[in-house]
Amino acid sequence: MPKPAYIRIADELRKGIRDGAHPPGSRLPTLAVLAAEHGVSEIVARQAVAVLRGEGLVETRRGGGTVVRIRPPVRRVAMERYRVETGPLTAPATSFTHDQRIGWSEYRLDREYRGVRADAELAALFALPAGTDLLRRRFVFWARGEPQQISVNYLPWDLVGGTPVADPEREPWPGGTPAQLSYLGHPPTRVEEAVRARMPTPEEVETLRMAGGTPVVTITRRMFSGDRVLEVCRDIVIPADRVVLDYSLDL
Repeated sequence: MPKPAYIRIADELRKGIRDGAHPPGSRLPTLAVLAAEHGVSEIVARQAVAVLRGEGLVETRRGGGTVVRIRPPVRRVAMERYRVETGPLTAPATSFTHDQRIGWSEYRLDREYRGVRADAELAALFALPAGTDLLRRRFVFWARGEPQQISVNYLPWDLVGGTPVADPEREPWPGGTPAQLSYLGHPPTRVEEAVRARMPTPEEVETLRMAGGTPVVTITRRMFSGDRVLEVCRDIVIPADRVVLDYSLDL
């Protein structure tokens, strides 16, 4: 069975994007041009463009036509990145600045702090009773002027209340959360991460300036000091087209 016309047009445009005939940042032909070239209506041409938009390959700008998306640099993330934060720092840095290969002056961290009580899921992650007082910190991480990830982490209030760690004006903190736990006298000894993938929420799409059709990778993290869970991150959210997760296992 022959493919519908809009699929054939989308296939041709996709091939042009991948082989460089339509490079990142360039405009696709207008709907009128596509319709004339392929002998179809503009409605069919619009359907073809919608397929590519849903795949995250193009974006439509008001007054600017349909443009091939500029792919952001892919960031490689490995568990070993936390060694940057737990070892001696010769210059201000965090695992994020290390991953992004940026200096401290290129790093920006938006933050929002508030007290909450642990719901059933957080209580289970912390191995604490439901209703335990926690500090909730929501961060948006920026590199080179672009938002790259969202992180929402929780710390026990009895650990951080009244300390500089609970002061948003102290952020960004060189060494990140591991350095903060060490400052409090509880250096982290183990990190656990669980990785999932899903479609983003509308708020995440807006905050991270994501193209339609792009999923996110979410990482739920727990930091231990000895046997005690001192931090839960639920979640780290990164657009899936901006990250490669690297994991190694010594055997």
